[in-house]
Amino acid sequence: MSDKAFFCIAVTVYGVGMLYSFFLWRKGFWRDDWVVYSLLGCGLIFHTIAMAQRGFSLQQCPITNLYEATAFIMWTIVAGFLVVGLWPRLRFLGAFASPMLFVLGVFALIPDMDPPVVEGAHNFSGALGSLHKALLLLSFGAFGLSAVAAAMFLTQEHDLKLHKFRAILSMLPPLQRLESTMSRLLLVGFGLLTLGIGVSGAYHFQPGKTASLGDPMVVWILAVWIFYLVLLLMNWRHAQGGKRFAWGALGSFLFMMLTFWGAMLSHLQRF
Repeated sequence: MSDKAFFCIAVTVYGVGMLYSFFLWRKGFWRDDWVVYSLLGCGLIFHTIAMAQRGFSLQQCPITNLYEATAFIMWTIVAGFLVVGLWPRLRFLGAFASPMLFVLGVFALIPDMDPPVVEGAHNFSGALGSLHKALLLLSFGAFGLSAVAAAMFLTQEHDLKLHKFRAILSMLPPLQRLESTMSRLLLVGFGLLTLGIGVSGAYHFQPGKTASLGDPMVVWILAVWIFYLVLLLMNWRHAQGGKRFAWGALGSFLFMMLTFWGAMLSHLQRF
Protein backbone atom coordinates (compact mmCIF):
# COMPACT_ATOMS: atom_id res chain seq x y z
CA MET A 1 0.00 0.00 0.00
CA SER A 2 1.14 3.54 -0.72
CA ASP A 3 1.70 6.16 1.96
CA LYS A 4 -1.35 8.06 0.68
CA ALA A 5 -3.54 4.98 1.23
CA PHE A 6 -2.35 4.64 4.82
CA PHE A 7 -3.02 8.33 5.39
CA CYS A 8 -6.54 7.95 3.96
CA ILE A 9 -7.18 5.12 6.45
CA ALA A 10 -5.94 7.35 9.29
CA VAL A 11 -8.22 10.21 8.21
CA THR A 12 -11.16 7.78 8.02
CA VAL A 13 -10.46 6.62 11.57
CA TYR A 14 -10.30 10.25 12.72
CA GLY A 15 -13.67 10.75 11.02
CA VAL A 16 -15.17 7.84 12.98
CA GLY A 17 -13.79 9.46 16.13
CA MET A 18 -15.47 12.71 15.12
CA LEU A 19 -18.85 10.97 14.73
CA TYR A 20 -18.51 9.35 18.14
CA SER A 21 -17.53 12.72 19.59
CA PHE A 22 -20.97 14.06 18.65
CA PHE A 23 -22.44 11.35 20.89
CA LEU A 24 -20.22 12.48 23.77
CA TRP A 25 -21.26 16.11 23.30
CA ARG A 26 -24.94 15.18 23.43
CA LYS A 27 -24.42 13.09 26.56
CA GLY A 28 -22.59 15.94 28.28
CA PHE A 29 -19.28 14.08 28.89
CA TRP A 30 -20.80 12.29 31.85
CA ARG A 31 -18.49 9.27 31.91
CA ASP A 32 -14.86 8.44 31.28
CA ASP A 33 -14.67 7.04 27.76
CA TRP A 34 -11.78 5.29 26.04
CA VAL A 35 -13.42 5.02 22.61
CA VAL A 36 -12.17 8.29 21.08
CA TYR A 37 -8.76 7.84 22.73
CA SER A 38 -8.47 4.34 21.21
CA LEU A 39 -9.68 5.49 17.79
CA LEU A 40 -7.13 8.29 17.62
CA GLY A 41 -4.44 5.89 18.81
CA CYS A 42 -5.39 3.47 16.03
CA GLY A 43 -5.40 6.29 13.49
CA LEU A 44 -1.94 7.36 14.64
CA ILE A 45 -0.55 3.93 13.75
CA PHE A 46 -1.64 4.26 10.10
CA HIS A 47 -0.63 7.95 10.14
CA THR A 48 2.88 7.06 11.34
CA ILE A 49 3.26 4.37 8.69
CA ALA A 50 2.23 6.87 6.01
CA MET A 51 4.76 9.46 7.18
CA ALA A 52 7.53 6.87 7.53
CA GLN A 53 6.95 5.56 3.99
CA ARG A 54 6.98 9.09 2.57
CA GLY A 55 10.12 9.98 4.55
CA PHE A 56 12.01 6.87 3.36
CA SER A 57 10.98 7.54 -0.25
CA LEU A 58 12.25 11.12 -0.04
CA GLN A 59 15.26 10.22 2.14
CA GLN A 60 14.54 13.29 4.27
CA CYS A 61 12.00 14.65 6.73
CA PRO A 62 8.65 14.59 4.82
CA ILE A 63 7.75 18.28 4.97
CA THR A 64 8.37 19.43 1.40
CA ASN A 65 4.82 20.50 0.46
CA LEU A 66 1.45 21.41 1.98
CA TYR A 67 0.22 17.81 2.17
CA GLU A 68 3.28 16.67 4.08
CA ALA A 69 3.36 19.73 6.35
CA THR A 70 -0.33 19.33 7.23
CA ALA A 71 0.13 15.61 7.89
CA PHE A 72 3.09 16.40 10.17
CA ILE A 73 1.07 18.95 12.17
CA MET A 74 -1.80 16.46 12.50
CA TRP A 75 0.59 13.73 13.66
CA THR A 76 1.98 16.06 16.32
CA ILE A 77 -1.49 16.91 17.63
CA VAL A 78 -2.52 13.23 17.86
CA ALA A 79 0.74 12.14 19.48
CA GLY A 80 0.53 14.98 22.00
CA PHE A 81 -3.10 14.12 22.78
CA LEU A 82 -2.23 10.47 23.47
CA VAL A 83 0.29 11.62 26.07
CA VAL A 84 -2.00 14.24 27.65
CA GLY A 85 -4.95 11.83 27.49
CA LEU A 86 -3.26 9.48 29.95
CA TRP A 87 -4.84 11.74 32.58
CA PRO A 88 -8.54 10.69 32.64
CA ARG A 89 -9.90 14.21 33.06
CA LEU A 90 -8.07 15.39 29.95
CA ARG A 91 -9.03 12.39 27.83
CA PHE A 92 -12.02 14.26 26.42
CA LEU A 93 -9.58 16.46 24.49
CA GLY A 94 -9.97 13.83 21.79
CA ALA A 95 -13.66 14.66 21.38
CA PHE A 96 -12.65 18.22 20.48
CA ALA A 97 -9.53 17.29 18.50
CA SER A 98 -11.06 14.64 16.21
CA PRO A 99 -13.25 17.07 14.17
CA MET A 100 -10.25 19.36 13.60
CA LEU A 101 -8.07 16.39 12.60
CA PHE A 102 -10.67 15.11 10.15
CA VAL A 103 -11.08 18.53 8.50
CA LEU A 104 -7.30 19.01 8.24
CA GLY A 105 -6.93 15.49 6.83
CA VAL A 106 -9.57 16.07 4.14
CA PHE A 107 -7.88 19.37 3.26
CA ALA A 108 -4.47 17.67 3.01
CA LEU A 109 -5.90 15.07 0.60
CA ILE A 110 -6.84 17.72 -1.97
CA PRO A 111 -4.76 16.65 -5.02
CA ASP A 112 -3.12 20.06 -5.51
CA MET A 113 -1.65 19.87 -1.99
CA ASP A 114 0.71 17.05 -3.05
CA PRO A 115 2.16 17.86 -6.49
CA PRO A 116 4.58 15.41 -8.16
CA VAL A 117 8.11 15.68 -6.80
CA VAL A 118 10.63 17.25 -9.17
CA GLU A 119 14.09 15.81 -8.63
CA GLY A 120 16.29 18.31 -6.86
CA ALA A 121 13.41 20.62 -5.92
CA HIS A 122 12.81 21.57 -2.29
CA ASN A 123 15.80 19.58 -1.14
CA PHE A 124 16.34 20.50 2.48
CA SER A 125 19.39 18.35 3.01
CA GLY A 126 21.34 18.21 6.21
CA ALA A 127 20.39 17.71 9.84
CA LEU A 128 19.76 21.40 10.51
CA GLY A 129 17.57 21.66 7.42
CA SER A 130 15.20 18.97 8.66
CA LEU A 131 15.49 19.88 12.35
CA HIS A 132 14.37 23.49 12.09
CA LYS A 133 11.30 22.60 10.02
CA ALA A 134 10.40 19.75 12.35
CA LEU A 135 10.67 22.04 15.39
CA LEU A 136 8.45 24.67 13.77
CA LEU A 137 5.76 22.12 12.89
CA LEU A 138 5.97 20.53 16.34
CA SER A 139 5.29 23.96 17.83
CA PHE A 140 2.19 24.28 15.63
CA GLY A 141 0.99 20.96 17.02
CA ALA A 142 1.40 22.21 20.59
CA PHE A 143 -0.52 25.36 19.70
CA GLY A 144 -3.22 23.12 18.21
CA LEU A 145 -3.54 21.14 21.45
CA SER A 146 -3.74 24.42 23.36
CA ALA A 147 -6.60 25.48 21.07
CA VAL A 148 -8.37 22.18 21.78
CA ALA A 149 -8.00 22.79 25.53
CA ALA A 150 -9.40 26.29 24.96
CA ALA A 151 -12.46 24.79 23.23
CA MET A 152 -12.96 22.51 26.27
CA PHE A 153 -12.64 25.53 28.57
CA LEU A 154 -15.27 27.49 26.65
CA THR A 155 -17.62 24.47 26.62
CA GLN A 156 -17.30 23.96 30.36
CA GLU A 157 -17.68 27.68 31.04
CA HIS A 158 -20.83 27.77 28.90
CA ASP A 159 -22.31 24.77 30.72
CA LEU A 160 -21.56 26.30 34.12
CA LYS A 161 -23.38 29.44 33.06
CA LEU A 162 -26.41 27.90 31.33
CA HIS A 163 -26.53 24.19 32.21
CA LYS A 164 -25.32 23.95 35.79
CA PHE A 165 -26.66 20.44 36.41
CA ARG A 166 -24.98 19.07 33.28
CA ALA A 167 -21.75 20.80 34.27
CA ILE A 168 -21.86 19.10 37.70
CA LEU A 169 -22.28 15.65 36.11
CA SER A 170 -19.67 16.34 33.43
CA MET A 171 -16.24 14.74 33.72
CA LEU A 172 -14.53 17.63 31.99
CA PRO A 173 -11.67 19.12 34.03
CA PRO A 174 -12.35 22.21 36.19
CA LEU A 175 -11.78 25.57 34.54
CA GLN A 176 -8.61 26.25 36.55
CA ARG A 177 -6.98 23.05 35.32
CA LEU A 178 -8.00 23.71 31.73
CA GLU A 179 -6.56 27.22 31.88
CA SER A 180 -3.34 25.81 33.33
CA THR A 181 -3.22 23.21 30.54
CA MET A 182 -3.70 25.91 27.92
CA SER A 183 -0.89 28.00 29.39
CA ARG A 184 1.55 25.10 29.58
CA LEU A 185 0.84 23.91 26.05
CA LEU A 186 1.29 27.46 24.76
CA LEU A 187 4.61 27.71 26.61
CA VAL A 188 5.77 24.40 25.10
CA GLY A 189 4.72 25.55 21.64
CA PHE A 190 6.37 28.93 22.08
CA GLY A 191 9.58 27.29 23.30
CA LEU A 192 9.65 24.94 20.30
CA LEU A 193 8.91 27.84 17.94
CA THR A 194 11.72 29.93 19.45
CA LEU A 195 14.14 27.02 19.22
CA GLY A 196 13.07 26.35 15.63
CA ILE A 197 13.67 29.99 14.68
CA GLY A 198 17.13 29.80 16.27
CA VAL A 199 18.03 26.59 14.44
CA SER A 200 16.62 28.07 11.21
CA GLY A 201 18.94 31.07 11.58
CA ALA A 202 21.92 28.77 12.13
CA TYR A 203 20.95 26.74 9.05
CA HIS A 204 20.42 29.63 6.66
CA PHE A 205 23.58 31.48 7.67
CA GLN A 206 25.81 28.50 6.85
CA PRO A 207 28.36 29.05 4.03
CA GLY A 208 26.62 28.68 0.69
CA LYS A 209 23.14 29.29 2.14
CA THR A 210 21.11 32.42 1.64
CA ALA A 211 18.76 34.02 4.14
CA SER A 212 16.07 36.50 3.18
CA LEU A 213 13.97 38.35 5.73
CA GLY A 214 11.61 39.15 2.86
CA ASP A 215 10.66 35.47 2.45
CA PRO A 216 6.88 35.27 3.14
CA MET A 217 7.41 32.23 5.40
CA VAL A 218 10.03 34.06 7.47
CA VAL A 219 7.77 37.09 7.87
CA TRP A 220 4.83 34.84 8.79
CA ILE A 221 6.77 32.83 11.39
CA LEU A 222 8.12 35.99 13.05
CA ALA A 223 4.59 37.42 13.12
CA VAL A 224 3.28 34.22 14.77
CA TRP A 225 6.12 34.36 17.32
CA ILE A 226 5.28 37.98 18.24
CA PHE A 227 1.55 37.22 18.39
CA TYR A 228 1.99 34.33 20.83
CA LEU A 229 4.55 36.28 22.85
CA VAL A 230 1.99 39.06 23.39
CA LEU A 231 -0.69 36.51 24.31
CA LEU A 232 1.57 34.84 26.90
CA LEU A 233 2.71 38.17 28.36
CA MET A 234 -0.87 39.37 28.72
CA ASN A 235 -1.80 36.15 30.50
CA TRP A 236 1.29 36.35 32.73
CA ARG A 237 0.40 39.91 33.75
CA HIS A 238 -3.22 38.81 34.29
CA ALA A 239 -4.39 41.38 31.75
CA GLN A 240 -6.05 38.55 29.86
CA GLY A 241 -7.14 35.34 31.55
CA GLY A 242 -9.99 32.91 31.77
CA LYS A 243 -12.48 33.20 28.93
CA ARG A 244 -10.52 35.91 27.09
CA PHE A 245 -7.35 33.84 27.24
CA ALA A 246 -9.24 30.80 25.90
CA TRP A 247 -10.64 32.81 22.99
CA GLY A 248 -7.13 34.17 22.36
CA ALA A 249 -5.59 30.68 22.25
CA LEU A 250 -8.36 29.33 20.01
CA GLY A 251 -8.49 32.35 17.72
CA SER A 252 -4.70 32.50 17.38
CA PHE A 253 -4.48 28.91 16.21
CA LEU A 254 -7.37 29.28 13.76
CA PHE A 255 -5.80 32.43 12.31
CA MET A 256 -2.40 30.72 12.14
CA MET A 257 -3.78 27.73 10.23
CA LEU A 258 -5.84 29.89 7.86
CA THR A 259 -2.77 31.94 6.89
CA PHE A 260 -0.24 29.07 6.96
CA TRP A 261 -1.21 27.76 3.53
CA GLY A 262 -0.63 31.07 1.77
CA ALA A 263 2.74 31.63 3.43
CA MET A 264 3.86 28.06 2.68
CA LEU A 265 2.82 28.27 -0.99
CA SER A 266 4.59 31.62 -1.43
CA HIS A 267 7.71 30.15 0.17
CA LEU A 268 7.74 27.05 -2.04
CA GLN A 269 7.30 29.13 -5.20
CA ARG A 270 10.58 30.91 -4.45
CA PHE A 271 12.57 27.68 -5.01
